[in-house]
Order: sequence, then structure tokens, then C-alpha cells
Amino acid sequence: ENLRRLDSTYWWVVGFGAVFTLARFSEAFLVLRAEQSGVPVAFVPLVMVAMNLIYAATAYPFGKLSDSVSHTRLLVWGLLLLIASDLVLAVDGHWWFVLLGVCLWGVHLGITQGLLARMVADTAPVDLRGTAFGFFNLMSGLAMLLASVLAGLLWQTLGAASTFYSSALICVLAMAVLGWRGAKLRTRFPEQE
Repeated sequence: ENLRRLDSTYWWVVGFGAVFTLARFSEAFLVLRAEQSGVPVAFVPLVMVAMNLIYAATAYPFGKLSDSVSHTRLLVWGLLLLIASDLVLAVDGHWWFVLLGVCLWGVHLGITQGLLARMVADTAPVDLRGTAFGFFNLMSGLAMLLASVLAGLLWQTLGAASTFYSSALICVLAMAVLGWRGAKLRTRFPEQE
């Protein structure tokens, strides 16, 4: 019953979030890529530390920016950074390629994760925000699970590069969805365009 009270703008955010999350498989693949690139096993966990430091350092500035800048524009920037990260990580090279890709991944998280949460909050009635966040996180979690299974299959059958190229392709699809339905956001949040 509560889900029926959520309007079409909320459902658009859920749908976009799910498509976007399909491009974001588990960060465990970043660790695997670091190991493949020759990072000593003792230092492989630092990949996650680096990503989380970058994410933490960028989340507040981009969260503040989302108060005054177009959500659509910020989502596009986040997607472009994820594409850049994927393309860098697809290169089978020196460990610094992995570090650059991981840092770009962290910035994309800093731009998009708080923004998507804000969009959920902005599109849900106050008395249904818990329900709205719960369902959004359910769908994002299922999308992440599917993305990670598919990423693992691609990694195993076609190699690591195919996993990252596929993620970049899904980002392009997410940008197309954003371009196609982004007008819905502009009508809901015209002051930010």
C-alpha cells in the first residue's frame, strides 16, 4: 500500500539508480585488478583504502554542490568519471593505472551516492521516506548482485578488460536513460537546471 503512494518521479529515480548500479559491480573487482597488475599482496587492501579516502574527501564538496547545481549534470559527470575509471582499469598495465582507475572510481562515488540519496528523499513524501529508502536500497542491492555475478562471468570467460568495458557500456546506457527521462527531473527540480 505504501509503495503505491510513491509518485512516478520516485520510480524514475529507483529505475535510474538500478540501471546505474548495474555498471557498478562490487569493488572486490578493483582489488582483483590490483592483484593482477602486480601490486604485492600485502598492499592490495590499500586499493580499497585509497578508493574510500577519495570517496570520503569528495562526498561533502559534491554533496554541497548538489544543493545548487543540476542533479542531471552531476549524474552525467559521475557517469563520465565511472566510464573513465573503467577504461583506465581495462588497460592491462602498471599498478599506477589501477591506482588512477581506483581514484576515479572513488570520485564517481563521491558525486553520485549522496546525490542519489538526496533524490530519493526529495521524491518521497516525508511519512514514506523510510519505505522509499528501503525499496531503493533493495533494488540497488539486487542490481549490484546481478552486476557482480555478470562481472565475474565476464572476467572468467573473456578476461578482466571485458568486465570494465561492459561497465562503461552500461554507463553509456544509463546516460541515454538520463537524457531520455531527465526532463522529468527538470520539471521536478527546475531551480537546479
